[in-house]
Amino acid sequence: MSNARILFIDRDGTLIEEPPDEQVDSLAKLRLLPGVIPALLDLKRAGYRFVLVSNQDGLGTDAFPEHAFHEPQDFLRTLLASQGIEFDAEFFCPHFPQDDCECRKPRTGLLTGYLAERELDRDLSFVIGDRQTDLDLAANLGIEGLRVRVDGGEGETWPAIAARLTSLARPQRKATVVRRTRETDISVEVNLDREQPVSIATGIGFFDHMLEQVARHGGFSLVLACQGDLEVDEHHTIEDCALALGQALREALGDKRGIGRYGFVLPMDEALAQVAIDLSGRSYAVFTGRFGRDAVGGLPTELVPHFFRSLGDALGAAIHIEVRGENTHHMIEACFKGVGRALRRAFRVQGTELPSSKGVL
Repeated sequence: MSNARILFIDRDGTLIEEPPDEQVDSLAKLRLLPGVIPALLDLKRAGYRFVLVSNQDGLGTDAFPEHAFHEPQDFLRTLLASQGIEFDAEFFCPHFPQDDCECRKPRTGLLTGYLAERELDRDLSFVIGDRQTDLDLAANLGIEGLRVRVDGGEGETWPAIAARLTSLARPQRKATVVRRTRETDISVEVNLDREQPVSIATGIGFFDHMLEQVARHGGFSLVLACQGDLEVDEHHTIEDCALALGQALREALGDKRGIGRYGFVLPMDEALAQVAIDLSGRSYAVFTGRFGRDAVGGLPTELVPHFFRSLGDALGAAIHIEVRGENTHHMIEACFKGVGRALRRAFRVQGTELPSSKGVL
């Protein structure tokens, strides 16, 4: 197995509850942790493979005979397999701490042979457990360790761990668009799963600031540079930036599976912008509001509705904006921030299904 995504998972206190005597030696003591099966299924779908690694103090002694260990372990294996969850390998250290063996976690001796046969994807392989020894094992393997929360203590729940790791395993939603016309030369890079970098240069200072608000409140990385014929008019620069940005966002979204799709109301001092967005694949724009100034910082206010209309056309989105207020600067900024917040909600991956009864977006 090359560049494998492996989750090295502890058993007691991680997959199953650890009893007070710290020894699962009967079926009566076998209880799964909340959410573990759905989490493992999500992780399996994300391409992770599982390896069980557990210290079992005194396994094979009179106090902990092998048959007492294997009955609950065999049942656990069968139960998980019935739900579609299988482990590539199971490793158990039977020694006590004072035995000073090489196979007891956090030492890596249990895994020497397994690791010799495959190369880990160290960015996407993890140790998951409930103790410091599990985190130390991760450090010794050169990967990250995740602590499962037990009885309200430190760490994360299984649903939270699954959400985090499936997000990391998903291909990053990013796109690069270059748009060249007689009026403008624009390059746009977006990454919907990263918040940095954000860098805007259009030649219109206030417009740069507004695009930065969209990215920062939208929670995505945006690098946009535009050389436009500003000596003629601002129109070409603003319109073409909207078209290029919308195209980049649409390409980055890919097949849109799992996205929130809809998204927001945002106040800014005395101004209030109400924004509704639907990433339906069908463009439509409605802008309601009147500005008290003709321009702010080199940005003609008549082009603000036109920007959002062009963005919706290229993105394939319905965008509805209603804004009111007294300060034109605040009103415009509330619109751009509100669109960013609406996009953040709409871009967020919440599952794996396509959010459409039609089966297409």
